[in-house]
Amino acid sequence: MGRLDYHSLTIRKRPHFQPLEGTLFVTFRLADSIPKALVRYYLARREWLKDQLRRVNQISAENPSPDHSGWLTLLEKLNREWFRKCEEVLHREAVGLTWMRDDRVADKVVDNLHHLDGNAYRLDAFTVMSNHVHTVFRPLVSKKLIEEIFRSQNAFGGIPGLSQIVHSIKGRSARACNLILGRSGAFWEHESFDHVIRDGKFHKTIRYVLNNPVKVGLARNWEEHRWTYCRKELIEDFRTV
Repeated sequence: MGRLDYHSLTIRKRPHFQPLEGTLFVTFRLADSIPKALVRYYLARREWLKDQLRRVNQISAENPSPDHSGWLTLLEKLNREWFRKCEEVLHREAVGLTWMRDDRVADKVVDNLHHLDGNAYRLDAFTVMSNHVHTVFRPLVSKKLIEEIFRSQNAFGGIPGLSQIVHSIKGRSARACNLILGRSGAFWEHESFDHVIRDGKFHKTIRYVLNNPVKVGLARNWEEHRWTYCRKELIEDFRTV
């Protein structure tokens, strides 16, 4: 299995859950767009929780422990708190550069989000802000491939996994945007925020994404913002957002 192929659960800096047919809410931001002191504080808290999770896993390697679920819940709670704090900082544009204020750069990010639509994923919505991007998409998994997965443990390599998708979006756009800006080096922060949208939360999540530019005063409604997108089959549901 390739490093960027499908995994139902991957753990890099934080847990990444991806069921076979889940719709995902993914946020990624520009490099160095959050104060380093704040990042270090979060990392310290997260590493402590991960240590506790590893300790429980070692103790209960043969018999699953209810403590595992408890520590995992605390870790996910911390990640949600971190997401909210990052959103607050990003919306204030308090730290770092805001390269997507350049129309050429924002347009290139939009082009790359559309590039994989219908191929690796079904793109439901996105909004490109000055220093971060929110996306909602559903990785495409054919019925035939799902049947193969249940027949063979080695069939996962053909699924466009979350890491692979985000790597493609960020890699292509980073190169193109750096060329526009006449610079080199990191464009996006390596880590992204992501979670599976739970049953009954799809419309709420789409509304959150579409409303981002409205919330910070960039537009009176989401359709006025040039770098916000909603899949055409959903538009009527959000005309009054």
